[in-house]
Amino acid sequence: MTGYGKSVCEAGGRNLLIEIRSLNNKQLDIAVKITSLFREKEPEIRNTLTRTLQRGKIEISIFFDPADKTVSPKINADVVRSYIAQLGEIAETMSLDISGQVLQTVMNLPDTLKTEKDKLGEEEWQKVSGCIETAIHEVNAFRDQEGKALEADIRMRVDHLLDLLEQTSAFEKDRLTIVRERLMQNLKGLDLQEPIDSGRFEQEMIYYLEKLDVTEEKVRLHNHCDFFLETLENKEPVGKKLGFIIQEMGREINTLGSKASDSNIQRLVVEMKDELEKIREQVSNIL
Repeated sequence: MTGYGKSVCEAGGRNLLIEIRSLNNKQLDIAVKITSLFREKEPEIRNTLTRTLQRGKIEISIFFDPADKTVSPKINADVVRSYIAQLGEIAETMSLDISGQVLQTVMNLPDTLKTEKDKLGEEEWQKVSGCIETAIHEVNAFRDQEGKALEADIRMRVDHLLDLLEQTSAFEKDRLTIVRERLMQNLKGLDLQEPIDSGRFEQEMIYYLEKLDVTEEKVRLHNHCDFFLETLENKEPVGKKLGFIIQEMGREINTLGSKASDSNIQRLVVEMKDELEKIREQVSNIL
């Protein structure tokens, strides 16, 4: 969601610079920095940004060119005349000669200068609106570039997670054998008076080992990874959907770890959790 775009245009005799910045954010947060000239168009500006940028912390600024001199105060002639007349009357009454200072004095008095309030015509606004669209296009181009790099990184991490999942197979056979031997040793250590019913022992052993079987978790985790990569190819915004899939992936990894009963598999599970967390962080940057 990170991006930057700018555009320059001329409207109403003014040179305008429009800048749009976008930062990562779970929701849409728009900050508008504009002059009073565009204040009435703020809702339209916000709607345009919402429609085109959708998520992120967005800041749009519209600047006038500092060198633009088209706006300058004008002399309020009626007020100046009134001041001069009044000062003349006072000077005559007091027999003062103020002819050389009167204008300078008057121009320092209140309301001698006025600034006409600017108005934004529809034609000028259309130019500004097009300029905003150009800046938005640049932001989206920036986002697209970032998104391609992000996609490559995420795909690499999902492939690594699948590789770690595949590595667990090497320890599964030995894991069940070790569990079986440990249970047998524990049973012998009880020093029971009655002989062990081998048939009943095998039944209980099969039941116990079935509870430790992780085949279903591995199959579901692999399917979740495939679905994740498939979803990643969609053109519409999929950030939230990918987040839901990651939650399901995390559940399967946690269950795999709790049923592992093997230090080698548990080490692989820790690596899978670490990789999944990195994927989660990256997905938070996706719309």
